[in-house]
Amino acid sequence: MLSELAAGISCLDRRGPAEAEIAGLAYDSRAVGPGFLFFALPGLHSDGQSFIGAAVQTGAAAVVHRDELPSYAPGVAYLRVADPRFAMSPIAAEFYGRPSRSLGVIGVTGTEGKSTTVYLIYQLLNLAGRKAGFFSTVMSDTGSGERPNPEHQTTPEATAVQRMLAAMRDSGCEFAVVESSSHGLSPRTNRLGDVAFDAGVFMNVTSEHLEFHGSWERYRDDKANLFRALDKASHAKTIGGLSRELPAFGVACLDDDSAPYFAAATSKPTFFFSSKGRTPPSGPPGFLATGIRSDERGATFSIESGGERAEARIELPGAFNVDNALAALAAASGITGVPWKDFLPLLPKLKPVRGRMTRIDRGQSFELLVDYAHTPSSFLTVFPPLRERVTGKMICVFGSGGERDTEKRPRQGRIAADWFDVVILADEDPRGEDPAELLEQIAAGCPELPRGERLFIIPDRPSAIRKAFSLAGKGDLVALLGKGHENSIIYKDGPIPYDEIGEAEKALAELGYR
Repeated sequence: MLSELAAGISCLDRRGPAEAEIAGLAYDSRAVGPGFLFFALPGLHSDGQSFIGAAVQTGAAAVVHRDELPSYAPGVAYLRVADPRFAMSPIAAEFYGRPSRSLGVIGVTGTEGKSTTVYLIYQLLNLAGRKAGFFSTVMSDTGSGERPNPEHQTTPEATAVQRMLAAMRDSGCEFAVVESSSHGLSPRTNRLGDVAFDAGVFMNVTSEHLEFHGSWERYRDDKANLFRALDKASHAKTIGGLSRELPAFGVACLDDDSAPYFAAATSKPTFFFSSKGRTPPSGPPGFLATGIRSDERGATFSIESGGERAEARIELPGAFNVDNALAALAAASGITGVPWKDFLPLLPKLKPVRGRMTRIDRGQSFELLVDYAHTPSSFLTVFPPLRERVTGKMICVFGSGGERDTEKRPRQGRIAADWFDVVILADEDPRGEDPAELLEQIAAGCPELPRGERLFIIPDRPSAIRKAFSLAGKGDLVALLGKGHENSIIYKDGPIPYDEIGEAEKALAELGYR
C-alpha cells in the first residue's frame, strides 16, 4: 500500500521496507497509531523531525521527512522529500481513494463572505433535494449533520480535507462545498492541491494575511489558484456509482475590481454577479440585483439574469448578504443545471451563520449584534448600513489577531472611529504578543478620541462587553466584532474557552434580561 500512496510524489531518498500497510495518516506525533504514516512537517515554532522518534515509538510504519536523519529505526519506511507538507496532499488523496472524483466540488474564496456563501450554497442544494456536505471556518457537515469547527483554521490540512471529502462521498453526498482560503490554495501548504474542483466562486479580495503571502499581489494570485484548478481537474465524475460529466465554471463578484483577473485564470465560463449596478460583460448570463430594500431582518430585491427578472427575499440581516445570496444562487443553479428561478422560493428559508450578524434580543433596550468582521474592508462593508438606520449611539467592541498583519490595526481604529460613537478595544487572539501593546496599535488610528469617554482599552473581553452594555441606552446599538463563532481566545500560553454569544447572553442575564 505504501508504494501506491507514494507513487505520485518525488522522493529524494528511501530507507527501510519498500512496502508497508498504512492504517492512518498523521502530522502530529500524538495522533499516531500502529501502522500510521507520519509527516514530519517543518513549523514556525517546532520541527516535526524532532518528533519522529515519538511517532515511531507509538507505532508509525512510515515517515515522510525533509532532512537527513541521524538514525533510522529498523522495520520503518522513510521517504525523504523536498517538502513533506506539499507531499501530504497527494498521499492523503490517494489514501482516501481520491474522494473529490466522486463529488461535484464547489470552492469559495474571498477575503470576506466565504463562510456565509459556503453555508448558503450548501443549504440551497439540500433544500432542493440534492444532498451536499461542506466545511468552513465556522462548521461542517460531512453527511451526518452540522458540527462546529473547533479550530481557528479556515481550510484544514490536506489530511483533514481528504478525510472529510471521503466522509461526504461515503455518506451519499452528491456535492461538496469547500471554503477555500488563500493559505489552503497556496502551493506553500498545498492543502487543496489534490481536490478536483468543478466550480470556483470569487467574492472579493482586499489586503489580508500579508504576513504569510508577503504582498497583496501574491495573496490575490494564490486565491486565483481556485479558478486555475478548474482547468486541471477532470469533470468526469462517478457519483453514487453513476458516471457523469459535470459542468465546470466560475462565479465572480463584478463589484470587486479583481473579478476579471479571476475569470482570466480559467478557460471555463465565468458567471458574474453584481449588487451595485455593474453590468456583466458579454458571455454567460450574469446575475444583477436591483432595487435592494434592507431592513433589520433581511432584504427584498429584484434579480435580473438572461433577460428574465424576478423578485427575491432573504431573511439574512446586512445588505452585503445580497451578494452572498447571488453567489449561492449562481453556484447552485450552475452545478445542478436547475434554472435559477426555481431556487427563489428557497431563498427566504436560508439561515444565517452563527456569529455572522447574529442578533441577540433578551428584551434589552438597545440593539445587540455579534459579527465576525475583523478587517478594514469588512468594517467598511458592515458599518455604513448600520449607521444609516441606527438613530442612537453606536458602540463597538473589537480587537485584532496577534502574529498577523500589523498594518491593518491603525486602519481598524480609524474606520471604527469614523462610524461609531464609542470604541472599546479588547482581546481577540493576541497569541504571543503583548495584549495592551497590540490594542494601542489600533488606538493609534484614532488619536482624537478622548480616552475614558469615546475610547476605552479593556483587554479582558468579558469586561469590555459589560462596559459596552453599561454605556448603551434605548435606541443604541452595540456591535461585538471579530470573534463571531469562535470558541476560544488564543493567548501566549494557548487558547482559553470563550463563546462571544454565550458571554453576551450571560452579561445580559446579569442585568436582568433572560
